[in-house]
Amino acid sequence: MQIKPAQVKELRERTGAGMMDCKKALVEAGGDIDAASDLLRMAGQAKADRKASRIAAEGQVLVASDPDGGRYALLEVNSETDFVAKDENFRQFTALVGQAVLEHAPASVEALMEVESGGSTLSELRQGLISKIGENIVVRRFSTLQSPDTVGSYVHMNRIGVLVDLDGGSVELARDLAMHVAAASPSYVSIDDVPEDEVARETEILSAQAAQTGKPEHIVAKIVEGRLRKHFDEVTLTGQQFVKDTDTKVGQLLAQNGARVKRFVRFEVGEGIEKKQAGFGEEVAALL
Repeated sequence: MQIKPAQVKELRERTGAGMMDCKKALVEAGGDIDAASDLLRMAGQAKADRKASRIAAEGQVLVASDPDGGRYALLEVNSETDFVAKDENFRQFTALVGQAVLEHAPASVEALMEVESGGSTLSELRQGLISKIGENIVVRRFSTLQSPDTVGSYVHMNRIGVLVDLDGGSVELARDLAMHVAAASPSYVSIDDVPEDEVARETEILSAQAAQTGKPEHIVAKIVEGRLRKHFDEVTLTGQQFVKDTDTKVGQLLAQNGARVKRFVRFEVGEGIEKKQAGFGEEVAALL
């Protein structure tokens, strides 16, 4: 049957599929745009399933917030390439996910993906986006924070995001601390938050190292004590040198402002994801 260019154009705008795919679907559906759209969705679903096995280690970190309600969310959505992470469709989807986290506070990523937006679940919207842009898209993780106190947020180049929950202090201090966490990447707020097994393990390692110096036992003990203090200063927020004033530790800064950090959350795009390294020959073979 004769398919008009206007039909192809309408279906393409509705689905984001290629022109030839739209024309074939319209022919198969007898010119019915709704039926053709369903056919493309089914075909797109199959493509999306194949793409879902690819490693997505690029992407975007986003902060969504409702300061009046004291609600905040930090999330990471991944793509395969940085190019797609900058795509407007990807960014719109990420913003939609962030709003859903903020509004529904789901218990897990699985529950989040069942949240509906505009008549479709986020899972369905994700599959549609995969089909449209040709890359695997993964909603990897999120963290929510609700606090009546001051919350500082900072996002660096859409790749590192931080939330800091501050008791006392000011909005400016909270944001400065969020910037510090983004730059210095502490593991804990203070030494009190370090697990006992980690303290014991580090003590054992440093003790073994110090014992090799052959110095007296009381000297070895002091060496271990000093090295432990230095190590935990490096991994705790309050022990680190403040990035905007390296003569001052963050703990001192907090004391000067009568403030206390209750918690912080830091996400960095792709951290902990093992990227697959393939040689040129393997890449060609995969394409073939």
